[in-house]
Amino acid sequence: MRLLSILGALAATLLAVPAAAQQIASASTVASPDGHLVLTIGTNSGEGHPTWSLSRKGQLLISPSRLGFLLTDGLAMDRGFTVVGSETGKGDNTWELPWGERRYVRDHYNELLIRYRQADDRGGRLMNVRVRVFNDGIGFRYEVPEQPALKQMNIADELTQFNIAPKGTAWWIPGGDWNRYEQIYQKTPIDAVSIAHTPITMRLEDGTHLAFHEAALVDYAGYWLRRASGQNFRTHLSPSSRGPRVTRALPMNTPWRTIRVTDDARGLVESDLELNLNEPNKLGDVSWVQPGRYVGIWWGMISGRWTWATGPNHGATTERTKATIDFAKKHNFRGVLVEGWNEGWNADWFSRGFEFSFTKAAPDFDRKEVADYARKKGVRIVGHHETGGNIDVYERQLDDAFRTDAALGIDWVKTGYVADAGGIIAPGDKPGEVRMEWHDGQRQVQHHLKVVETAAKYKVSVNPHEPVKDTGLRRTYPNWVAREGARGMEYNAWGAFANPPEHEATLVYTRMLSGPMDFTPGVLSLKGAEGVPLASTLAKQLGLYLAIYSPIQMAADFPEELEKHPRELAFISQVPTDWSDSRLLAGSVGEYAIFARKDRRSEDWYVGGVGGAEEHTVTFTFDFLDPGKTYIATIFKDGPGATYKTDARHNIAYETRKVKKGDTMTLWLAPGGGAAMRLQPGK
Repeated sequence: MRLLSILGALAATLLAVPAAAQQIASASTVASPDGHLVLTIGTNSGEGHPTWSLSRKGQLLISPSRLGFLLTDGLAMDRGFTVVGSETGKGDNTWELPWGERRYVRDHYNELLIRYRQADDRGGRLMNVRVRVFNDGIGFRYEVPEQPALKQMNIADELTQFNIAPKGTAWWIPGGDWNRYEQIYQKTPIDAVSIAHTPITMRLEDGTHLAFHEAALVDYAGYWLRRASGQNFRTHLSPSSRGPRVTRALPMNTPWRTIRVTDDARGLVESDLELNLNEPNKLGDVSWVQPGRYVGIWWGMISGRWTWATGPNHGATTERTKATIDFAKKHNFRGVLVEGWNEGWNADWFSRGFEFSFTKAAPDFDRKEVADYARKKGVRIVGHHETGGNIDVYERQLDDAFRTDAALGIDWVKTGYVADAGGIIAPGDKPGEVRMEWHDGQRQVQHHLKVVETAAKYKVSVNPHEPVKDTGLRRTYPNWVAREGARGMEYNAWGAFANPPEHEATLVYTRMLSGPMDFTPGVLSLKGAEGVPLASTLAKQLGLYLAIYSPIQMAADFPEELEKHPRELAFISQVPTDWSDSRLLAGSVGEYAIFARKDRRSEDWYVGGVGGAEEHTVTFTFDFLDPGKTYIATIFKDGPGATYKTDARHNIAYETRKVKKGDTMTLWLAPGGGAAMRLQPGK
C-alpha cells in the first residue's frame, strides 16, 4: 500500500505540469541547460492575458501567473494579447570579476523571446518578454519596442504575478516601511507574508529553496513583492511624486524579475544569477578599484561618545584623525573613515540636509593637513557624503565633491541618505521647487547611478548607506563596491534596538543574495552605548568577516578596544577582502553559515562564519583544499560555555592543527557564536 501511495503521489506531481500548461494557450517552453527547470509562457485561453508558469523536476513551482502593466494614460497592457512571434537563443561563457567572492563566473542559460501584440480595440500595442533559464534560476524582463501606437510608458504599476504553488516558509522584511530596509527579518509561512522587500527567501516543504529579487535596476522603480491572496503575489512598484511610478521613453527594457531555485541553501548562496543578468563592465580599466580594510571615526558618534556636529565632543578633529591614521598604519588597514568632517552637521540635518557642504570642512578639521599626513603614512582617507536625504543639495555639488576628494587622494567615499522612507528631497521642475521621493523609487534609482558615474570619472569607489537595494550593478559599474541596505552593526550600539543573535545568520540567505554589504563588523569589546552587550560572542565577530561579504571591511570598534585583543586584531588585519573562490560548507537559513574562501593573492584559505540564537554542532570536510598539500590551520572558536547571554560571550578558544584535503572538522557554535580560521600551506 505504501508503494502504491508513493506511485500515486508521483503521478499526480508529473500530471500537474501538463494540466497547468493547458491553461496557457499559444504556449512556448524554455528549459534550463540541465533540463530541470521548465518555464512555459504564452497567453491564457480566456481573455488573452500574457501568462507564464514554472516547474522544476516535474513539480509545479509557479502556477499560471499573469504579466503586464497598468498605465496612467491609457488602457492597461494586460489583456487582449496574442503571440505573434518568438526567438530562441542560448549562452555559455565565463567572465572575470575584477573583485568579488570569486574570480570567474559562468553564465550558462537558454533563452526565449516572446513577441506579443495587443488587439486593435485595445490599442494594438507591442510588448516582448525575454526569458533566460539557468540551472539555478530564472530571469525575465519586458522589452517594449518603439511603435506608432505608443511613444512613452507612464506606468501606474506592473502586473507581474508569482502564484507560488507549494507550501513553505518565508524570511522577509516589510516593503514600504518607514525604516527602509533596516528591519528584523520575519520567519512566517509563505501565505502570511504581506508586502515584502526583495530578496525574499523561501524554503518549500520538500527542501527546495527560492529567492525572489530583480537584476539590473536602472531608470525604473524598485519593486516590493505584494501578496494578493493565499500564495499569489505580484510586483508593487515603489511610489513616485509624479503619479506614474515609472516614466520611460520607448524603446525600454525593465529590470529582470529573478527567482533563484536550488536544492538547498548552499545553491542559493553560491548562485550568480543576478550578476549574470547585468551588462558587462562599462568603465574599462578598473584597476583603480581597490578592495581593503578600514577603521574610522564613526563608532564614537554611533555609540554617543562623540558628535558629528562641532563642539566640545566633536569626533572628526584633525588630531583624532591623525591618531587614527597612526593606528591604521600600525595594523595594516588601508583606510580611515572620517564622518562629521564637513559643514552642515550643526543644523537640523536629519531628513533635511539643506546646510551640507561636500567641500568645506568644519573649523577644527584641516582636510589638507590630514590628507598629507595620511599620504605620508601610506593610508587612505575614506570620504563621507551624508545628504540627510537631500539629493537636491547633493546633486548641485556632486562634481565638485568628487573632484575635490580625488585631489586629496580619497578613492573610497561612503554616501548616506538618512531620511525616513518617502523622505528623499529631490529637485522639482521649477527653480526652488522640491519633490518628495522614496529611497527605491525611479528618481532615487536615477540618482544613485548618477553618483556612481560621476565618482568613476574621478576614479572613486562608492559605498552608499540608506541605498536602493543591490541588483548586481557592480558588474556593470565595478566602483559600486558595497551598500548598506539592511540593519548593520550600528543597531548594536542602541540598546533596545540591538540586532537579535540570529540576525547575521539570516542576512546570509536574504539580504546578502543581492550583493556586498557594508555591515561594519569587528566590535571586539562586545558592547554598545552605555555598556549594553552585543548578542555575539568574540569568535562571532571574527566569523562575520567570512559570513558577510564586502570588498571593503571595517573594524568598527574604538582603536583602544581593538588593541585589547591583539590576537583577534591580528586576524582582522590580515583577513582578505578579495577572493578567488567562495563556498558555503554548511548552512541553514537563520541558524548558521560556515564559508570557505580562498585569498585571491595567495594560496591561503579562510574558513568560518556565524551561528544563530541556538547552539549548533557543525561538521564539514576540507574537500576544497589542493590534494597532496598539508595546511596549518590557525583557529579561533567559541570557548567552553560561551554564550551571548552572559559575560561568557568573551570566552574564546585558540587552536593550531594540520589539515589536508578530505579531512573533516566538527565545530561547536555557541548561542550567538561563530568561528574563523586561516589555512596556510605548510612548507
